[in-house]
Amino acid sequence: MVYYEITMKLLLIILGLGLSCNTQAQQPSDLQQARDIVASFSKALKSTLKPALKQLGPVAAINVCTEAAPRLAMQFSATTDWQVSRTSLKNRNPQNAPDQWEQQTLQLFEQQKAQGKDITQLEHWQLVTQQGTKVLRYMKAIPTAAKPCLACHGSNINPKIQAQLTASYPLDKATGYQVGDIRGAFSLKKQL
Repeated sequence: MVYYEITMKLLLIILGLGLSCNTQAQQPSDLQQARDIVASFSKALKSTLKPALKQLGPVAAINVCTEAAPRLAMQFSATTDWQVSRTSLKNRNPQNAPDQWEQQTLQLFEQQKAQGKDITQLEHWQLVTQQGTKVLRYMKAIPTAAKPCLACHGSNINPKIQAQLTASYPLDKATGYQVGDIRGAFSLKKQL
């Protein structure tokens, strides 16, 4: 009887290690996939926004960003296994408000920034259980650059730009940033 119990315990431990190793083995490829999606999403957003800024100016480009960012997020979500979005502690669009996990991660990024870590390298991923389902969550910080970010997210916003922002986003909290601040983060999640 004792031999049987020990054998069963060992079997459960071995199976548990096997499951753990399989999960661990999946995560690096999932992590790289999340990084690749963020890089592609960021590049697509910049390549949409920069020509609009150049051709139409910042006031008209606000509408491009308003439409392009959610459309791109939906496209990446539809063509990958990941739900793709952006969020911020100071969100412009209330629909992009962080959930609890995202808020904690954004606060972690702020702590890491205060410790002198490079904002462009800040990322966090975690396997969590949501409503009984295992979900891999990933976030990558978005640094604030002088151009084009501060035209719409800085402290000294042109009054015409500010008027358009107020019209498009009456609950806007995404201003007052300086170069090197964490503007927000790309946020991805994938059911496993």
